[in-house]
Amino acid sequence: MRVSVSWLREHVDLPADLPTGDLEQALVDLGIEVDSVVDLRETVTGPLVVGEVLEIEELTGFKKPIRFCRVDVGAANGTGEPQEIVCGARNFAQGDRVVVILPGGVLPGDFHIGARKTYGRNSNGMICSAKELGLGDDHSGIIVLPEDTKALPGDDARPVVGLDDVVVELEITPDRGYALSVRGLARELSHALGVPFRDPAELPAPGATAEPAYPVDVRDTVGCDRFAARMVRGIDPTAQTPGWMSRRLTVAGVRSISLPVDITNYLMLELGQPMHAFDADRISGPLVVRRAEAGEKLTTLDGVTRTLVAEDMVICDDTGPISLAAVMGGETSEVVASTTDVLFEAAHWDPAMVGRTARRHKLFSEAAKRWERGVDPALPLVALEKAVRLLTEHAGGTAGAEVLDLDHVRPRTPVPLPADLPSRRVGVAYSTERVVELLEQVGCTVTRGADRLGEDPGETGVAAAGGGAVLSVTPPSWRPDLTDPADLVEEVVRLDGYDRVPSVLPTAPPGRGLTAPQQRRRAVARSLAERGYVEVLAHPFVAAELADQLGLPADDPRRPAVRVANPLSEEEPLLRTTLLGPLLGILKRNVGRGQRDVAIYEIGTVFHPRPGAGAPPAMGVDRRPTDEEFARADAVVPDQPRHVAVALTGEMDPAGWWGAGRAAGWADAVEAGRTVLAAAGIPADRVTVRAAERAPWHPGRCAELLVDDTVVGYAGELHPTVVATLELPRRTSAMELNLDALPAAPVVAGPAVSTFPPALIDVALVVDESVPAAEVQRALVEGAGPLLEDVRLFDVYASEQLGAGRRSLAYKLTFRAPDRTLAGEEAVAARDAAVAEAARRFGATLRGA
Repeated sequence: MRVSVSWLREHVDLPADLPTGDLEQALVDLGIEVDSVVDLRETVTGPLVVGEVLEIEELTGFKKPIRFCRVDVGAANGTGEPQEIVCGARNFAQGDRVVVILPGGVLPGDFHIGARKTYGRNSNGMICSAKELGLGDDHSGIIVLPEDTKALPGDDARPVVGLDDVVVELEITPDRGYALSVRGLARELSHALGVPFRDPAELPAPGATAEPAYPVDVRDTVGCDRFAARMVRGIDPTAQTPGWMSRRLTVAGVRSISLPVDITNYLMLELGQPMHAFDADRISGPLVVRRAEAGEKLTTLDGVTRTLVAEDMVICDDTGPISLAAVMGGETSEVVASTTDVLFEAAHWDPAMVGRTARRHKLFSEAAKRWERGVDPALPLVALEKAVRLLTEHAGGTAGAEVLDLDHVRPRTPVPLPADLPSRRVGVAYSTERVVELLEQVGCTVTRGADRLGEDPGETGVAAAGGGAVLSVTPPSWRPDLTDPADLVEEVVRLDGYDRVPSVLPTAPPGRGLTAPQQRRRAVARSLAERGYVEVLAHPFVAAELADQLGLPADDPRRPAVRVANPLSEEEPLLRTTLLGPLLGILKRNVGRGQRDVAIYEIGTVFHPRPGAGAPPAMGVDRRPTDEEFARADAVVPDQPRHVAVALTGEMDPAGWWGAGRAAGWADAVEAGRTVLAAAGIPADRVTVRAAERAPWHPGRCAELLVDDTVVGYAGELHPTVVATLELPRRTSAMELNLDALPAAPVVAGPAVSTFPPALIDVALVVDESVPAAEVQRALVEGAGPLLEDVRLFDVYASEQLGAGRRSLAYKLTFRAPDRTLAGEEAVAARDAAVAEAARRFGATLRGA
């Protein structure tokens, strides 16, 4: 939210000499995130003046419309002659007054203005938009000053457009909806600085009359518990928005549209009460507030025709829905240039309903942002009174005496608060009087109840004076976030000052370090990073169609997924059951940004629903859940094993002046799996790699990794169909392994190092191509006996001479004895025994024999 300090000063007595740094610190101390505090007087330098458009010449022959203007800037250019300026905007006409920056001026972003020739004409300066001046995001057209602007051509334009002010831009958290208004921010600053606050909502407003301002039927008092309306007839449809209002809207980033609409936006920013203005002459029959019927359609003010669902709230007339309640109005009833009768509506809507509707339709309007955070239900009549006064003051007309107010708002429920609870929770001694004082500052009504007897002062050992008192706290209507004792404790701490809370770290238990699973995950991450893989962290949310994109069979256990109740995006509402989907999405994004060689990995949890688990029990915050409730809740929580996955494409070894590179392939993915298992402490003799078939891998280039004959993961090249569907590079390979399925690492004895020389022998065995190389290697190890120190596959060869379906596997064998130098006969005998075992198991023959 953007707001000017001058607007805040109307409602809170900020010190005249308050530095911007102190203002920012005061807001931060209140728990409000400050994006920026900008002194607009310093953002634009040089001559910025008011200009009057004298002539406009339309230039043709260019790709976009261009206008050559002669603008009266008074004596600001030193000559008194009209200034020639080329401009591409079309929202102004001859006679309009605009904002002009002359040569020598500098706009935000260090954009220097000079005289130049463009589009075949001389242009001496620029006619400015709100975005170019840093006043807002509107770049659809330049600023046209209202007719009531008293400044003359050549006058300094800074005070006219609000560039003599300080603008604060804030990021409001979801629990602080009241701070999305000048009213809320001014009240907060009055607490922080100890200065008087004048509530703009303290305005006498007439209540409901026997005759309503317009017939309305509210059929769902849960979705809409208050609906108020007033009518103004006979306004001047040509009346302009006053300059002071237009400037404040511009600074806040809101585009000026028309006087009735601008009034509703202005009051939304000032009070925090979203409103809507209907053209009464375009409404047919009584209004009905109800839930939408599934499939109903409504064209909203942004020109989009939306298909509604049964949860959406709508305002209807005899023609059907005319407004998507609390989110955006409809085209058929909007205020237009000929509107003379205006019906103002101010209501109170269910925040949960509004939030879901806004996300469903991807329509995050300023009104919806406020409704989903909570709006003061006491504001509708005040907002209507102010809207009627502003409209009749600036556009004439007659305000109707009738007032509609259908009020079904429930009174706030008092919250019991032990007076010593803030002290016990925070570790700072707050007296009962101090707790009451701070809560009353917020606007709460506090009464003291009976004392509690025999209660432990609490885990912190800090008890406030009179700690046995129980306070009954009724939160104010503008604070819907205060519902529990913990919320009230937070308010006490926040207003008393977070800086008073001591920063005390708990003492670490001696003798403990990382747990075994933590050590394993770090070792795995380090080993992959050392081999050139880059760690990524993906969101655990996936789309429903991911299972089809990965080609998972109908009975695959990775298909059932947990649906998030309130997803960040409706396009990705499920929790992942495999790391590969999000990981491959990251690989695709990097390739799309020009990275040709990508090798990435992630260690994270996947989520598998428990069949028949049902719904979790409802657990409140008024007490600690019982062991039975915890057990029932745990039974619903999905299984969350921790996996590791890699994805790679491009060159594994880069090409260069030293020679050709090597493309990454399925073998690298398999080797990544071996690397993970080795880093996890699993001995190589307990690891088996064999051919397998599993989506999304290529059937002929997929391996499964086993530890003690238990499958723990898969690796290989992705299926061509999956690669094409996900738009990945050809030959993309991946590996995924279940870290939680690995057994504990055994205690490994230190290796014995022999000082005697080794005997090096190479063997090349011809076997059927279906025989895995790892199985042949295992046979060589078991056949050679204890003298074999190391065996490594270094060549795979196939040719017509070997025969169809045959291939040669060449291994380097290293023999060594721990206590003597091996004789040649011993090494050869061990070699022959190894070959014999391979021959016995797989029919292997020595190549060339």
